[in-house]
Amino acid sequence: MLKAVYFFMIVVAGTGGELCVSRAMKQTGEVKDFRPRAIIRVIFRALRNRWMWLGVGMMTLAFFSLLAILAIENVSFVVPVTALSYVAGALGGVFFLREHVSSRRWVGIALVCIGVTLVFLGKS
Repeated sequence: MLKAVYFFMIVVAGTGGELCVSRAMKQTGEVKDFRPRAIIRVIFRALRNRWMWLGVGMMTLAFFSLLAILAIENVSFVVPVTALSYVAGALGGVFFLREHVSSRRWVGIALVCIGVTLVFLGKS
């Protein structure tokens, strides 16, 4: 049961963190001036965004969950199973960020799910 919680945290908190950071950066704006002073201004603007801090916190939780599961499972099992974050990322992109996901991407995501299922069923 604890392993399932770790995997859930990796997929949900990790992907949720990426979605939050993406939202923060879209609100912060695109970097158009690459001089050091301008880049520092963008960084400070991003750091004042609550979505950035929420995302970093969630990604931290996912990272420590990954460390915990790697201590008890084989990496050849952990890495493929965490690929379910592709599904969570696409769904989050559609519902949280209002992005369009093409049918070709959905087919790719379905193939990833099939691969994860094969890895999961092959675990002895």
